Amino acid sequence: MSPRHRPWEEAAEFTVGLKPIPPEAWLEGGEADPAARKDALYATRRGLVWAETAVSRPGQGEVLSLVETALGPAPAPNDLPPLFAAARRVPDDLCLMEKRDGQWRLSALSLSAGSFFTAEAVIGRSLAELHGPVTGFAERLLTRVERIFEGLRPELVLERRNWTVLNSAELHTPASAPIRARIGGIEPAQAGAALNLRVERQTLRRLPETGGALFTIRVWLAPLESLADDPARLAAFAHAWRTAHPDLRAYKRFDLYDHLVEGFLARAGVDAS
Repeated sequence: MSPRHRPWEEAAEFTVGLKPIPPEAWLEGGEADPAARKDALYATRRGLVWAETAVSRPGQGEVLSLVETALGPAPAPNDLPPLFAAARRVPDDLCLMEKRDGQWRLSALSLSAGSFFTAEAVIGRSLAELHGPVTGFAERLLTRVERIFEGLRPELVLERRNWTVLNSAELHTPASAPIRARIGGIEPAQAGAALNLRVERQTLRRLPETGGALFTIRVWLAPLESLADDPARLAAFAHAWRTAHPDLRAYKRFDLYDHLVEGFLARAGVDAS
């Protein structure tokens, strides 16, 4: 099955890339029972997938209202925090940002498909602190992102997408070390099946009543070999991989996968020139 989104066709470097979408397109769906996946993680790995600050409950309640407006009400256990009650309705991870002490900070989050970070590690962090590991972010993008948060209008829903290649077919990837330690065991001939395209579709919108901002992350996975049946898409991916901005390559650690991806492309008939 081909990936639903193909952001490598849009840009070869880090960009903010937020574009307005109709409010009715806010949630994509695509998972039959997200609660089953998220409830299990909440019960067994809560610190990895859930965190909240003491002052975030009003904003959490507004997020739940937004989700119920979009999807209709549904019963949930009474003792759940409102943001998690909302998150178990949708495939997306939900991150509540609120302005505290002059900075936009992460005040609550449900993170069941995090890419190499955990809820307990990032709760309370500012925009600058959250993006600290992203190569070149502070110098090139931080000021623009802060302006976007300040200028969000309640009726506006923004969307962006990003991507990477990873040797894991799991949505829940809190740590990089166990995954990257397995790279050496992948046979080049199996790279197309062993490597996955990991695409994030993200949205951002204002909470009109409490003034916060809701950031959503929907992760889609597809084997790298899913590109092989479409020469145009395969060629676009090959171009994006080979011409990716150095900041993007450094942050995503493309160097760890270069030999496997190039082996896959060669076997698929994509010339390295």
